[in-house]
Amino acid sequence: MMTRNAFLKGFAAAIATGACLATPLAAEEVTLRGVSCFPIGAPPGVPFEEMVSEINEKGKGVVQINLLGGAPAIGSPFQVVERMAQGAYDIAGCPEAFFGNIIPEAPALRLQEVTFAELRENGGIDYFQEIADKKNVKFVGRHHDDGAFNLFLAEGKAIDKADLTGLNLRVSPVYTAFFKALGATVQRSSMPEVYTLMESGAVDGYGWSVRGISPSWIPVTKYRVEPGVYRASIHTVANLNKWNSLSDEARAILNDVVIGMETRMEGTSDYAKQLDEETFKKLAESGIETITLEGEEAEKWVGMARQTAWDEFIEQNPETGPKLKELFTAAD
Repeated sequence: MMTRNAFLKGFAAAIATGACLATPLAAEEVTLRGVSCFPIGAPPGVPFEEMVSEINEKGKGVVQINLLGGAPAIGSPFQVVERMAQGAYDIAGCPEAFFGNIIPEAPALRLQEVTFAELRENGGIDYFQEIADKKNVKFVGRHHDDGAFNLFLAEGKAIDKADLTGLNLRVSPVYTAFFKALGATVQRSSMPEVYTLMESGAVDGYGWSVRGISPSWIPVTKYRVEPGVYRASIHTVANLNKWNSLSDEARAILNDVVIGMETRMEGTSDYAKQLDEETFKKLAESGIETITLEGEEAEKWVGMARQTAWDEFIEQNPETGPKLKELFTAAD
């Protein structure tokens, strides 16, 4: 027969066991596999690398990102987000130009004419997320704005009007339709090939974001054409299933850092203006001259950029394109 003391000891042990089971275990730190669409250390990719460091500092004990590398070392930049959506990676830093193959509506992110804060208020980001959901992609935010896209030209290839006839230009999907509409012949290449193509004379120029130009390209670049067009936005995207599996605390840390950077980069902010001043000064000191189209030529340049981009976009996205244009552009 069980003694009174034995009963009490057993009862106490049962209570202790129950208490342990009722108390939630501390969540384990989650490590996400991160990748970049740019070579590690390349100017357009540095903001994502800095963002990863900030997340790792604020997310200790909750969420960390292990940055595995960048394209093309890890493969084509055009496959990074696709592979991420399939589960090879968990989070990535990429411009929309590199994930239009998986989300055809991605170019809307570079054609935005209102701030990202407005897009979060007017339903633009929510609608884009509805589209991205179908591809298992979570749009976290725009962590960096590399400025407008400019045309950069080699010595002896200056232009004085909105006409690119006779020029062979290196392109990405961002400005292919635009440059072709103005008469250029075009070819695609990876980022590391730009210097070789320019140095050899295989191309006469290239399109690139003004803040993201590689220092190695400066010796083979003589002119920058203004005005710039579109926005060279670089975004943080994640595998949707992985994102949904994270704790509320982990998602809050990621959102806080990414959207914090998004807000800091808005075009009218003091930080953005300072970046532009530093960039323009550095390019001028490096010997890159500015060609500024004015009057009707400037209007033609900007108008053609906008028209060709949205015409191509709506042709490729007839169901979603008109609504995205309405949400992402300023009222005419």
